[in-house]
Parts: sequence; structure tokens; C-alpha cells
Amino acid sequence: MICFSHVNFNGRTTPSRTTGSSPVPSPLPPKYLPPKYRTMPSLLFKCIPFIHPKPHPFPLSLVTAMSTKTKTRLRGVVFDMDGTLTVPVIDFSSMYKAVLGETEYRRIRQENPSGIDILHLIESWSPDEQRKANEIILDFERLGRERLQIMPGAAELCGFLDSKKIRRGLITRNVKEAVDLYHQRFEIVFSPALSREFRPYKPDPAPLLHICSTWDVQPNEVMMVGDSLKDDVACGKRAGAFTCLLDEKGRYCSADFTELDLEPDFKVASLAEVHSLLETNFDLMP
Repeated sequence: MICFSHVNFNGRTTPSRTTGSSPVPSPLPPKYLPPKYRTMPSLLFKCIPFIHPKPHPFPLSLVTAMSTKTKTRLRGVVFDMDGTLTVPVIDFSSMYKAVLGETEYRRIRQENPSGIDILHLIESWSPDEQRKANEIILDFERLGRERLQIMPGAAELCGFLDSKKIRRGLITRNVKEAVDLYHQRFEIVFSPALSREFRPYKPDPAPLLHICSTWDVQPNEVMMVGDSLKDDVACGKRAGAFTCLLDEKGRYCSADFTELDLEPDFKVASLAEVHSLLETNFDLMP
């Protein structure tokens, strides 16, 4: 709205509406007048126009909120162990062949191009067959523990999470002995750390839901990080958590995601990428 103000000799003004209505007093301090008019008698001029800007149609707080992107809160990260927190050292193909036999391995592998779930597969076998199969699996896992190596970027990522007071958990299909060795050798402890002894194991969401319950957080405030689409991503998706697929060698493509109907929320080639991913996409709160 534009108002015209009659300036008195004492420097005060009395604005008159352009609509012709009665003047409405509204004192205006002299400092807001142009310098040459601050002491000039009113006889030299009749009125000085002042523009009163209209208020912004939205409150400032709302304008600020509209321009700020809200990030999703993240309170915990759960990791797979073999191939995620550790360098892959177990030859799973050789292990499956030793358990199943060459011919049966090829047949099952052809029927399951995404990978063989050996633990669930042998559950339907007789007790004696299961015992022999578990002995073979344990031998391969024992050899893997002897060559245990921490994954590059794991220690730095865990340190970053600790600095943000973000909880760290672990879910593995390996045995508790392997988890204990990891904690002892690398002095990085995850809690809870669920091994194969916790049933049911991945890809069932039960272990991840158990960790969320222990932390007293919602699954949608947690991220599952792992190198297996059918185990880690499936576990996270079924629990309702965010998922991050670690794919160092480019094993997976969009066709794999479509075939299994399992598309991770994020995909990285190294644990070093997870650091910036978390900072960019999430509100990191304890």
C-alpha cells in the first residue's frame, strides 16, 4: 500500500490514505526522512510519499522450513561380517561342492543363480547327513579364521559412527567363535553381535528385529550393511530397515535386483563410501 504523509515542521508526519478517508496518525521519526527534508518547513512542500511494503504472505519460519530438506533420522547400523567387515577368505564354492558333491552342486547352482543357502538346504537332511555337512562347513570356517583380515575402511567407519554416538550391531551366519576372534583381534566390538547360534538366521528378519528391540529403536531408524543380496539386503528389507549393498567387484546389476525383487536403498564399492553416504542422506542422532 502507498501512503502520503504530511510532514510538520517538527519532523512528525500524519499519513493520509489515498482512499480519501480520515487521516490516521502514525508518527515517523525524522531520521527516516530524506536529509534535506528533516528541518525544512512544511510550507516548502505539501507531502512526501513513503512506500509501506506488504508483509510476506508466509511466516518467516515457514519459508525457512520450506527451503530446508529434512533428513531421515538414523540411530544404528548393523553389519554383516564375512565379506563386509572382513576380507573374503572363505572359498564358498569349494565348500558347497564338498558338502553337496560336484553334480548336485551344479544342479542346485543352476536353479539358484543368486547363490546357494547351504544352511537352510541341509536342514531337511537326516541327522547323520547334517552332522557330516556341518563338519565340512566348520573346517572351511576354521581355515577362514586363520586368515582373518579386517576389511579396509572398517575401523575408520566404526570410529566415525562412535564419534556420532550411532550404535553398531553385527549379524553373521558364521559361528560365535569367529565373532569373538574378530572382537579380540581388531579390538572393535559390536553389540549385539548375533552369530549362527541365534535362530532363525539371515535372511529371516528376526535377528535384525531383535537388535532393534534391544536398542529400543524402530527398524526404519537402522541400516543393514552387507555384501549379500539374498541374505543381508533381504534381511534388512523384510525387517523394514534401510539397506546398503557392499559390492566391491561389481557382482550385482539391476537385473539381479529385478529377478529377486530386492533392490538395496544404497550400493557402494567400499566401506569408505558409507561414511559420506550416511552424512549426506541421514540425520545422525544417537
